[in-house]
Amino acid sequence: MSFGYEQFAQFYDRLTGNVDYDSIAMLVHELVQKYADYKEVILDLACGTGSLSEKLAQKGYDVVGVDNSPEMLEIALQKFEGKDLPVTLLQQDMTELELYGAVDCTVCILDSFNHLSDKQQLQKAFERVSMFTCDGGLFVFDLNTEYKHKQVLADNAFNFDNEDCFCAWQNELADDASVHIYLDFFQKDNDGRYTRYSDDFTEILFENSFIENELKQNGFELIGKYDDFSLEPVKETSQRVLWVCKKTAKK
Repeated sequence: MSFGYEQFAQFYDRLTGNVDYDSIAMLVHELVQKYADYKEVILDLACGTGSLSEKLAQKGYDVVGVDNSPEMLEIALQKFEGKDLPVTLLQQDMTELELYGAVDCTVCILDSFNHLSDKQQLQKAFERVSMFTCDGGLFVFDLNTEYKHKQVLADNAFNFDNEDCFCAWQNELADDASVHIYLDFFQKDNDGRYTRYSDDFTEILFENSFIENELKQNGFELIGKYDDFSLEPVKETSQRVLWVCKKTAKK
C-alpha cells in the first residue's frame, strides 16, 4: 500500500522514541539564555508532531511550530489538547515561511534541512529564517555529516520493531553522498494481520563551506559547531553537527 502522511504521522513518535526532547529543549534554553538578546519567542521549524514545541513551551517560551504536513500538525494539536501552553501551529513550507512577526530564536532539528531537495531550497529556507529572526536572535539547527552518510547510512539496512509496528529501512548511497531511503512499515491490525505501508525520500549532504557562506549572506554570525545535541567539539565520527548562530544587527 502506498504510504501517506496520515500513517507516517502515527508512526513518527514511535520511530523517534529514542530522541531526548527534554535534553534538547534544555540545551536550546541554555543557548537562548546565554546568547540571545531577547528571550520570549521561539520558532520550531519542521516541528513535526510538536514534541520539542511542547517542551520549549513548558519552559515559558511562546512557541510557533511550523510544519508542511497537516497530518503531523493534527497529532501535535492532540498533544496540546487540554494543556494551557503558548503554542501556535502553522502549516507552511519552510522555503515560503511567513510569520506574523519576528522571533528570538529559530530551531530546526533532526536533520530536517537534509530533507530539502537541493541547495537552492536551503538558500530559500535560510533567507526566510533570516527575515523572521530578530537582530540579536539565534538560529540553531543540525545537519548530517559526511561520516553519517558514507559510514552509517550508506548502503545499509536497519530494522525497528515497536510493539504493533515493524519498520524495514534500506538505503542507497549516491555518488554525491546523498542517501535515498526506502521505508516499509508493517502495522498490526485488529485481526492480527499486518498492513504494509511504503515510502521513500532522499537526504542530501551540504558542504560546510556552503553552509557557512549562506549563513554569512543572511546576516548570521557563527557562534559554534558542536557534536550532535551537546556542546562537545565535533569529532571525525560525529553523525550530526549542531550549528549555533546569531543574527547580527544591520548597520
